[in-house]
Amino acid sequence: MGRKTGVEVPLPEIILQSNDFVQQEYSNRKTGVKFHLSFFSTLVDEKIVQRDILPYLLERHFEFIDDVTALVPITGIEILDKPDKLEEKVLRGYLLLTVGTDPGKFAIFETKEANVRAISPPEVEFSVIGPKEAFVESIVVNTNLIRKRLPIKELVSEEITVGSLTKTKVAVFHIKGITDPDNVKTITDRIKAIDFDAVIDSSYIVQLISDNRNSPFPQLLDTERPDRVAAILAEGKVAVLVDGSPHALIGPTTLSEFFSSFDDYFLNWVLSSFIRLIRFFSIAFSVLITPVYVAVLTYHYELIPKDLLTTLVSSRRVIPFPPILEALFLELTIELLREAGARLPTKVGQTIGIVGGIVIGTASVEAGLTSNVLLIFVALAGLASFTTPVYKMGNTIRLLRFPFLLFAALWGLLGIVFCFCILLTHLIRLTSMNRPFLHPLYPPRLADNKDVLIRFPFSAVSTRPMFLRTKNPFRFNPKNMRKLKEMKDIDD
Repeated sequence: MGRKTGVEVPLPEIILQSNDFVQQEYSNRKTGVKFHLSFFSTLVDEKIVQRDILPYLLERHFEFIDDVTALVPITGIEILDKPDKLEEKVLRGYLLLTVGTDPGKFAIFETKEANVRAISPPEVEFSVIGPKEAFVESIVVNTNLIRKRLPIKELVSEEITVGSLTKTKVAVFHIKGITDPDNVKTITDRIKAIDFDAVIDSSYIVQLISDNRNSPFPQLLDTERPDRVAAILAEGKVAVLVDGSPHALIGPTTLSEFFSSFDDYFLNWVLSSFIRLIRFFSIAFSVLITPVYVAVLTYHYELIPKDLLTTLVSSRRVIPFPPILEALFLELTIELLREAGARLPTKVGQTIGIVGGIVIGTASVEAGLTSNVLLIFVALAGLASFTTPVYKMGNTIRLLRFPFLLFAALWGLLGIVFCFCILLTHLIRLTSMNRPFLHPLYPPRLADNKDVLIRFPFSAVSTRPMFLRTKNPFRFNPKNMRKLKEMKDIDD
């Protein structure tokens, strides 16, 4: 394009020392006016510069920098008379133009090179039925995915920059006229108050603005599905997009939302309610089955039926360890296999998880380190834990088994009850953006129980969740739904 020159530009000296920073000097062939282009070659799309900018600056008649807006046929041209924003613009991939006849003015061209991953199906929240689009790492693309699902003027976004080093863009979305302004203010104020040098992903935001940062429970729901974000915005919640992250954050949220899959809304309400009940049972089974085994074998033999007791005694006849050590050994083995499978390449990881589990389980039983009954319980508990739809909550469920195990070994079933009371107390005190995390169980709201254990049909859910305190609590007019039902009855 041109050679690097010693032209002075209103940028810090440290930028000029970078190897990928380029300064180029040219002259207009009509007027002889000298102009200079300054940019980072690694951030700018040089095809745009060569094809859409430079030929017009060289061949077309212009004398002053104000002529550039009508001269160059591209959008995103900005004329500045102060150099205070130039550093930020250049570091974000903009092209800087200075003209010798206008030393106090600067032109900025939007020439960022768009290195964006193509939109692909969801990987974590995959569904058989429903849309097959997932967020990517570009906040511009993600905003487009949301706006095309909510093409309304009331959808408002506020952009915030966080991170003293990364200068990460964060966009806060809500629907004006529905969302409670207090919820919007709480989230935006906390994001603006972030004082951290590098914010790389949305997970950083969760850890920095959560109500209780020491709780193992995630207090903001993260999702990679734009359709879920659109649906939750319509409920009156707030969504947060972070540039560079393929996951959106949603808040305020409740505990029950982490155990409901968005697939539930694509199925008939009877089927989705049945699947959701199975999911809740699986999660309780995953947390409690191993602690109950330890408690019963340690303190409560009288609770075991005689026929089953014979099987348990024969399976533990050669086991040299107490039930708690036996259970911890198997639980930690399962966690090691799961972690190894997650860190290895996909095909190798699947092989390690399946073959490793079979080999180690069989070998431990034959060596007399564990009983075959406990091996079955631990395998079923591990399988049940995979039913958790949200990955972060799945990790929390994995962690909860260990304190329950320790309490069961200390005090038996009483210890399990005691541990459950501690857990329930923590959940009652926990909040998400100053809203109760255990809603609608605590405080009790019967009207909001239509989408917790059982998902009621859409025609029965005419109001938005009460704890959100939305400005418009009604989703539709119940009278119109009754008229539709009457019309169906007449047709039948």
